[in-house]
Amino acid sequence: MPGTRPVFYISDGTGITAETIGHSLLTQFTNTRFESTRISYVDSVERAEMAAARIRAAALTHGVRPIVINSCMDTNVSAALAESGALMLDVFEPFIGPLERELGETREHRIGQAHAIVDFDQYHRRINAMNFALTHDDGMSVDYDGADVILVAVSRAGKTPTCVYLALQYGVRAANYPLTEEDLEQDRLPARLRPFRSKLFGLSIDPMRLQQIRQERRPNSRYAQLETCRREVAAAEKMFRAERIPTLSTTNASIEEIASKVMTTLGISRVMF
Repeated sequence: MPGTRPVFYISDGTGITAETIGHSLLTQFTNTRFESTRISYVDSVERAEMAAARIRAAALTHGVRPIVINSCMDTNVSAALAESGALMLDVFEPFIGPLERELGETREHRIGQAHAIVDFDQYHRRINAMNFALTHDDGMSVDYDGADVILVAVSRAGKTPTCVYLALQYGVRAANYPLTEEDLEQDRLPARLRPFRSKLFGLSIDPMRLQQIRQERRPNSRYAQLETCRREVAAAEKMFRAERIPTLSTTNASIEEIASKVMTTLGISRVMF
């Protein structure tokens, strides 16, 4: 797609750190559209060379220089990635020098060092929260007694990625409920949500942006028509106002901003992992 800048999050581990930091940086640039790819477990020169080939292919496809946000510890791996010609951003490099000088020691270039400082109680809470989010995605399960928050919105307004982010970063047990046409016709909360009013948070979105997202998912369908999007968003916002449900528009908000607003509004306190 012309005008789209390819971004690669590359790591010798899962890549969550690189992606989280990189996404926070890129959301500051609102006039550029990014196409993101995460490549995990790049822990050898051979795998780095394979990743570099993908990066070069993306440069040819898009006609622009890709951006690589890299959290690999092995300098040989990083050097192989740099052969791609991409803009290389090492997420650790700005901090290593000052820390080495302050602590009087040189870092050890070993993969997986972060696991040595993991609090396993917090780790298991995060995994359990992730399982909860997946089980309670898009109303698949409506057993909300154990939920910290329930995100309510029309389809494709950003519920699922926000729930996943809350689980992975904070260990928050987040469920989401998609408002159906039947729900929107009633002008009041669906019956299954009423007992959990204190856990509800509404997400809205600009109808034109929603139409673009839905068009990519189901091209030229009634679901993706602008009029459908306008009608659903208006009905959802009317319901949120009538029921006094706190609401945020996701149109120009990053996942980090949405998650922070949800937690602050509902008084959810978690330590970031």
